[in-house]
Amino acid sequence: MPVLNVGVLGCAAIAQRNTIPALVADPSVRLVAVASRSREKAEAVAQRFGAEPVTGYAELLDRVDIDAVYIPLPPALHPEWVAKALAAGKHVLAEKPLATSHAEAAELVAAAEAGNRLLLENFAFLHHGQHATVQRLIDEGAVGEPRSLTAEFGFPPLPSGDIRYQPSLGGGALLDAGVYTLRAASLFLGPDVRVEGAALRMDPTTGVDIGGAALVSTPDGRTGQLSFGFDRSYRCAYTIWGSEGTITLERAFSTPATHRPVLRLQRQDHVEERTLPAEHQFAAQVAHFARSILEHQDPTPAGQDILRQAALVDAVRSRGARARSGE
Repeated sequence: MPVLNVGVLGCAAIAQRNTIPALVADPSVRLVAVASRSREKAEAVAQRFGAEPVTGYAELLDRVDIDAVYIPLPPALHPEWVAKALAAGKHVLAEKPLATSHAEAAELVAAAEAGNRLLLENFAFLHHGQHATVQRLIDEGAVGEPRSLTAEFGFPPLPSGDIRYQPSLGGGALLDAGVYTLRAASLFLGPDVRVEGAALRMDPTTGVDIGGAALVSTPDGRTGQLSFGFDRSYRCAYTIWGSEGTITLERAFSTPATHRPVLRLQRQDHVEERTLPAEHQFAAQVAHFARSILEHQDPTPAGQDILRQAALVDAVRSRGARARSGE
């Protein structure tokens, strides 16, 4: 059985909780090495996951026994290290968001295409089967014709030293939480979704956006209302509202591997709740990444998804700035 040899650039806590364990558990993947700027951190994480520690990201990229890398660095560091990984001939799975702007994303996608390498943005929620169930119900006409989407992802304030409060590292609620709602809009409203308006709530102390909302639409008149932030109580859900009913999913984006999602279907005087199977979305994402490479699948669609997503993020940021200036 072919095996994908993978290295990890960075030891972020979220990577240790989710994606690195999924890499280790996948039979088609071999975790070769973990790199950190700190030798002590590299050794601690590598020992935990049965890999080799490497001091320095460049040193890991120089290795010839690594086919692909997972990059869980802060967003502002992605342009440098994703580009270097692609230049070294590695396939790349990078944490979302891939870049902080469409211009950055376009350069990275172009580099991946030039080297015929897969560049994938780590939106693991897309690989949870609950969303396929929602789409199947929509296709079957369970709610009639879809008219609109509401999507929310927010959580309470973070510790004061969290990197998501640092503009220089690509902080802010739009890049951390809002990107999920935008990706859901593309998933259910289609690739031609566009941003009509947006508002961002800025923190005057840190200079990052800590909350916001966006209105999106499609050329045929379907709409989406998206809300996000780390200045509010926890919510992680979306609702599809159709001509004859609604479908709602809670815990839609950060679904724990042991959680059995509950889908709520409502039509006129009928309410139905379906408990769906528990699934490990990070395991599914890793399996998709490895399979795409080992089976030599076309990497172009992943690049197109990245560019559409980055364009939406830019549009929300631009519309939010215009709203603050009173334009």
